[in-house]
Amino acid sequence: MSDILHDIVAHKRLEMEALRSDKPSLRQALLASDTGIIAEFKRKSPSKGWIKEDGRADEIPLAYQKAGAAAVSILTDSHYFGGCDNFIRTARESGVTLPILYKNFVIDELQLMQAVLCGASAVLLIAACLTRQKCRELIGKAHDLGLEVLLEMHAEEELDYAELEPDLYGINNRNLGSFVTNVENSFRLAELLPKDVVKVSESGISNPAVVRELRAVGYRGFLIGENFMRAASPGDSLRQFIAQL
Repeated sequence: MSDILHDIVAHKRLEMEALRSDKPSLRQALLASDTGIIAEFKRKSPSKGWIKEDGRADEIPLAYQKAGAAAVSILTDSHYFGGCDNFIRTARESGVTLPILYKNFVIDELQLMQAVLCGASAVLLIAACLTRQKCRELIGKAHDLGLEVLLEMHAEEELDYAELEPDLYGINNRNLGSFVTNVENSFRLAELLPKDVVKVSESGISNPAVVRELRAVGYRGFLIGENFMRAASPGDSLRQFIAQL
């Protein structure tokens, strides 16, 4: 191999290693945070239509960071949620250094590669979308790529997926079939999750008092999107929410 080709390949290996490892940790951010809020950039919902059609990925995620979010979640599904992978790139380019959760309906390894390339720190896997074996494979591949995994469960019959040992254990308060939301789901399932893991309550949280109650039963992360995105200024809405905490 010629000297210049040797140098190019050596540098390319460094670039690939950086893609795998140079990411802020969602798990560590939640453990270190007093609020644990994962503020979500969500422009649209399949059940409610557009929430903020003109929401900008170069403004709102950065406003969340400045307001005190522990991390940011960005919807990347286009058809149902009005998102795209480029929103994460745009958020990074705007100055977001917090962990970013790639939130989509991940069913294939290709999507994990997309998450890495756009600058995500972690990826959401949904138990209801995956067989246990497929979920196990995707967790392993995500870790190989340097991504953390937030594994989302909704019902008691899905809790056996917790044995796959993701980095974070999520309980979704929204039924993905009916889209009915009930935060009592997180309280009900909290004690059934493994002890001493990082638990995240997702969806339907609009009251700071509920965050305090969830923290008391063991949750360290609280994924909140629609409550902030419906406000005229999502960043200010988050700042006010945190002040009440």
